[in-house]
Amino acid sequence: MKFESQIFDEPLLEFGDQHSHPDPRLGLTEAGPLQVPLGDKIRVGVVGDARTVGSAKQFLAKAADGIESTADSHPNMNPHFPGLQNNNPFRCQFVIEDEATATLSKAQIDKIRKEPNHAKAVEMAVDAVVDLLQVLDDSGDRPDVALVALPVALIERVWNAKIDAEGTTEKDDSGGSDAPNFRGLLKAKAMSLNFPIQILWEDVIDEKAKIPRKVKVSSERKIQDEAGRSWNLLTTLYYKGSGRIPWRRLPKEGEFRACYIGISFYRDVSGQQLWTSAAQMFDERGRGFILKGKRAQTESRGRHPYMTEEDAYELVKGALKAYRDHHKHSPARVIILKTSRFRDDEADGILRALEEAETELRDLVWVQESYDAKILRDGDYPVLRGTFVDLDGKGLLYTNGSIPYYGTYPGLYVPRPLLLCPHPSSDSTAAQIAEEVFSLTKINWNSTQMNQRLPVPIRAARKVGEVLKYIPDGQSISSDYRRYI
Repeated sequence: MKFESQIFDEPLLEFGDQHSHPDPRLGLTEAGPLQVPLGDKIRVGVVGDARTVGSAKQFLAKAADGIESTADSHPNMNPHFPGLQNNNPFRCQFVIEDEATATLSKAQIDKIRKEPNHAKAVEMAVDAVVDLLQVLDDSGDRPDVALVALPVALIERVWNAKIDAEGTTEKDDSGGSDAPNFRGLLKAKAMSLNFPIQILWEDVIDEKAKIPRKVKVSSERKIQDEAGRSWNLLTTLYYKGSGRIPWRRLPKEGEFRACYIGISFYRDVSGQQLWTSAAQMFDERGRGFILKGKRAQTESRGRHPYMTEEDAYELVKGALKAYRDHHKHSPARVIILKTSRFRDDEADGILRALEEAETELRDLVWVQESYDAKILRDGDYPVLRGTFVDLDGKGLLYTNGSIPYYGTYPGLYVPRPLLLCPHPSSDSTAAQIAEEVFSLTKINWNSTQMNQRLPVPIRAARKVGEVLKYIPDGQSISSDYRRYI
């Protein structure tokens, strides 16, 4: 077997005035967002207890004046936040009106904390938060986006440390926890509101707040300095509050119009062995559309979920229809990224939908997250981000690793590669697919750092599944991606 390797350059992003840069933060500072806001301010609502509501106001006020980074090294990884005045990276203000806040009482929080049943406590907390969000929605000061600023006391009760952000999605064995997921249930119940929400832990807006280690979603959770937190929070609020896109991957010259579809699987709330597929579709500007698939099948012992030929056909057909409805034309190319291998009948259904849509170019790729082979680099530093090895038609891609622009490796553990397995029907080579997947890791408007591991179609499909799990069959769902992240 012949191995060929290369290292991809850090992908460029496009910002305002057709400006490009690999760093989201510097690109925003120099040129502003790709899609400028329609107004001069974004109205932010806040729900929490009295302390977290006050902390949220103080944090945004401080960010507006600019915050210097406290990091002693690696200035490219830890830049200052320039504030919202002359050098405003978002070209608008973020305003919290007094009438756009609502608080949980100590009595409500104490009642939730004393509830012995975990599932009941989560439902009580979600219902209490949704009631307050509904008050904001019904008021004359309806916000464009609302922060759900969770106090530590509530986090300790409703956030089960055994349920991580991927706990309700499939891995190799399609496993998942049946325990209620606070985030997924809240997003599902808040879907009918006229604005999206952003869940915020208290330690993000108040450095004095301490989250117990046993509660943290993972040991990797560590708080950035205030400048870094300002970049991430305001970028998220900009996207969710304005509906405008901060940046997109910079398309190559002559690149065909493309549609990206991520397919993942999630367990329904009943916990049965059958699985439901979820797809997240992105157009070439990064705009997302949500599609809910039908029940999926599993192989022996519940492993390796897949779609039937007809369900795969219907799912991709629906994705292409949504693309046409939005763009008034079909894509020239479709890229499907899936978290399990393509069975022959499943691929046949997908290809049939593509042929009917007269899509000439297509790539079907199984994105495998665990693989035994690893690459070692001379010296003490981990392998470089962007390292790719062609494994006889398959591709080993490191989306995490040392970043020369940062001058360091920003992770805590040894980076793990993705194994990209193109279906035989794919038009592109493994290297071409890998370079595109690499660029798709940078479409994450919840973070401004350049060390994202998964491409956005896969990451988004999983986030969608966490929410769709709690929406009953037959209930309408929002197609707005902002409602799910």
